[in-house]
Amino acid sequence: MKRGQENGSTRHIIMTLLKMRGPLTIGALAEELGITEMGVRRHVLQLEREGLARNKIVRQAMGRPMHMYSLTERAEDYFPKNYHNLTLELLRELEHTSGTEAVNVLFEGRRRRLLAQYSPMMERRDLEERVAELSAIQNSGGYMAEWDREEDGSFVLREYNCPIRQVAIQYRKACECENNLFEELLNARVSRSDCMAEGGQCCRYSIKPMHLS
Repeated sequence: MKRGQENGSTRHIIMTLLKMRGPLTIGALAEELGITEMGVRRHVLQLEREGLARNKIVRQAMGRPMHMYSLTERAEDYFPKNYHNLTLELLRELEHTSGTEAVNVLFEGRRRRLLAQYSPMMERRDLEERVAELSAIQNSGGYMAEWDREEDGSFVLREYNCPIRQVAIQYRKACECENNLFEELLNARVSRSDCMAEGGQCCRYSIKPMHLS
């Protein structure tokens, strides 16, 4: 592999890690990539110079302040419409170099970030209101979602488009994390009976209050 290709691959993996896991330190990035902090720092500083990454100093009660890096809005232009192709390539590279568990950690990190982002929208709402809000959240992400209330007090959420379908076909952890995210946001039992990643016409979720059997 030529040096330029190697650098380009590392650069894109760093951007993907920052996009999926949120603010990270140089040390955390180096640990994920299995390379030196000096090597990571060189790439991250170049991203800063190009306006694609930002640095925020987080002060701690004890010890030195931490430098947390995240992507800027400008970096979104580097994730094109064929984003799933790039994502799959990078996930395969990460799986090859660090194993399946490293990929699973990425998906779990994304789930935690989305949970923290959307949980405040669910506060002081009943289940029907939370389902409606979740449907709106998914629609804003391009999932073409709709929901219905069933006679027994349960709900059905259907998604007719899956922006991450190609990723989910090869990495089912993505679907598992989405199902778990829905359960946590709704505080309800959620089960998926149809899935586009498995060839279904839609992703169909049955949502039941905790008190229903």
